[in-house]
Amino acid sequence: MSLQRVITDEQDLQIAPVFAQRVDDDVIPKGRLPEKPMPAGVAAGIVHSRLLLDGRAALNLATFCTTAAEPELERIYADTAPINLMNREEYPASSEIEQECINALANLWHEDDGRFIGCSTSGSSEAAMLAGLAMLRRWRERGGTGKPNMVFGTHVHVCWPKFCNFWDVEARMVPLAENRTILDPALTAEAVDENTIGVVAVLGSTQDGRYDPVAEISAALDGVAADRGVDVPLHVDAASGGFVAPFLDVDFAWDFALPRVVSINASGHKFGLVYPGSGWCLWRDPEYLPESLIFDCNVLGGHHPTFTLNFSRPASGVIAQYYQFLRNGLAGYQMIAQRCQEVARQVAKGVQAIGPFDIISDGEDLPVVAFRLRDPEAVGFTVYHLSEALKSDGWHVPAYSLPPNLEHVHVLRVVCRQGFTLDLATKFLESLAKHADRLSSHPFPLPEATAMSFAD
Repeated sequence: MSLQRVITDEQDLQIAPVFAQRVDDDVIPKGRLPEKPMPAGVAAGIVHSRLLLDGRAALNLATFCTTAAEPELERIYADTAPINLMNREEYPASSEIEQECINALANLWHEDDGRFIGCSTSGSSEAAMLAGLAMLRRWRERGGTGKPNMVFGTHVHVCWPKFCNFWDVEARMVPLAENRTILDPALTAEAVDENTIGVVAVLGSTQDGRYDPVAEISAALDGVAADRGVDVPLHVDAASGGFVAPFLDVDFAWDFALPRVVSINASGHKFGLVYPGSGWCLWRDPEYLPESLIFDCNVLGGHHPTFTLNFSRPASGVIAQYYQFLRNGLAGYQMIAQRCQEVARQVAKGVQAIGPFDIISDGEDLPVVAFRLRDPEAVGFTVYHLSEALKSDGWHVPAYSLPPNLEHVHVLRVVCRQGFTLDLATKFLESLAKHADRLSSHPFPLPEATAMSFAD
């Protein structure tokens, strides 16, 4: 969640005569509670009117999160919002559904010996914290001393540097390089030592959608264990790829089929096809989730183990995930992933045909297209200007710089999710071509444009 600042110098809401229902006051305070209640219709009207300035979800090409759902799924969210997933005594069916989803993911990710353990989370950020804590505690309980460290690429999601900061773990970040936006196995092996609690490989970077070479990283760590006697576990951050690779890249080795992989996280609310607020974390064996991290809770009746950072949480995300598993099955998820990839390929071809762009990623891993201007000085504008211009047609396309050592590379990124159809892709390419042409022939100096933050 983003931090919010104190509201200052804001005018109160003038609501009359917009809302016809009688209210005692025509002015509603902002940033503080009103003195009196108001009719439900008026409150709802105020909420909806204030949200009119938000962008249209279907045209948000920045986010990896699900923005489209069937009416049946919307109804499930409404029906299950009051269910507290933690209260397993009162809601045993929801608890059982959660376990069935974990079993389904373990099967999908090739955990074959039946010793896996897992939990649902509020998203991959919480799942990353849990996986990191498990590695940190296991390292300590096995006699680890000194300053613990974790190794990952500079292209990881911000949740991993957050973990290291929150729990005082040294973040050993392997830099990117020209023509390499993935984690280098050899550099990873060089970075680990006896104080390394784990290595994180990314199955689908938020920077450009590329997969880290998980099998090669695993083999490099096997070499470290053989040569130096340092046995380092490997975690796979499959926030997006965990629901894409099993259906599009069946020959790509990345999951529990690799013995070195001890845990995996994924976001149900990305290509898992449910709304934000759903994530998963699985461990291949209870050995990798120390019992000292698990608490017994009986305040809701019965005895229930709990490890997640959150306690009370609506069951909606879990039940929605179960619905999507039933609704789509293996064939349905494969079809959706293939269609998203088909759209990404069309977008990449279209961007290349427009002229002044170089493709960074073309949708061959995640259905994500990242591209940069070949020569900003020659065309007279930057990706930041273009990003701002696209907003005039309703498109939200993030512009940002790549991590070290590629911070000089500035890109635009398009995430091709379910709901972003070939027809919409065509409209987007038309808009992109129009604004690229307009900006390149501008009759006056362009103002400075600043970098946008990119959504996950």
